[in-house]
Parts: sequence; structure tokens; C-alpha cells
Amino acid sequence: MYIPAKVDYAIRVLLTLAAAPAGSAIRGELLAKAQGLPVKFVENTLVELRRQGIVTSQRGSEGGYRLARPADQIAVADIFRVLEGPLAEVRGIRPENTEYDGPAAHLQQVWVAVRAALRLVLESVTLADVLAGELPTPVEELLAMPDAWEPRPIGHVAPRR
Repeated sequence: MYIPAKVDYAIRVLLTLAAAPAGSAIRGELLAKAQGLPVKFVENTLVELRRQGIVTSQRGSEGGYRLARPADQIAVADIFRVLEGPLAEVRGIRPENTEYDGPAAHLQQVWVAVRAALRLVLESVTLADVLAGELPTPVEELLAMPDAWEPRPIGHVAPRR
């Protein structure tokens, strides 16, 4: 799965907001600086996140951004969907709407399972979980798999379980 910089940067900025004292507003420039990110990129992303109700903004000398709801109510999937759309698509089509014939007849099931696996992680992990370093049990179990942290070369075929 490819995770765009925009999503990675947004989550980092939102984690910075989540770690701030309750109710404090932080300017986009300071959020960008805190994570070593390009200011314009962060500010444009914050505008998108505001439009979609992930953050709120306040103008003025005490202005800036804050989370629109508690960090334990913002899942990583929420951020991904706001910035990139559906978690999984095949050629711009949702997995359940794909159709294949012949030898590829069951490929749709693979794509639906991929989406389900993404949902398992991205919908269950909130900003609060990441901030606390306490991920949900199913995610911890995935991380504990013996080869979870190992890169795979192209062409690698995993043994059947």
C-alpha cells in the first residue's frame, strides 16, 4: 500500500495538535515547524481538514488550529479518506464493484479482503492510540508477527499457514 506524503504529514500535524494542551490553538506555521514539514503544504492540508470537520480554526492573534473532536474519536482511516478518498480502489473502482472472468474470476475476493485488512488497522487506530503508543490488540498482533518488520523482495512467495 502506498501512503502519500499528504496523509503522513497530516497525521503528524494532527498528532502534534492532539499532544497540545486542551483547547489551545496552534498556527499552521508552528505545526509545520514542529514536524519539519513545508509550511504551505501543511497550511493547504489544514484547510482541507477544516472543510471536512477534522480540525477547526480560529482567526486573530490567539488563532490557529485545534482538533474538531477528541483524539480518541479520530481514526487514521478518517484522515486517509478525507485526503485521498476510499481506502482501497482497483482502477478507480471500489473492490466490490469489480468483475472478472475466467482465470481471474475470484480476484475480486482478494481485493475485498485487502480492503478489509486495511480497515482492520486504519479504522481501529485513533490519534489518541498513536499518541499513547497503545495500539488495539489486533494491530499489536500484526506487529508481533515474526516477519512483520521485514521487507519483502519482489517475487517473494510467503509460505502458506
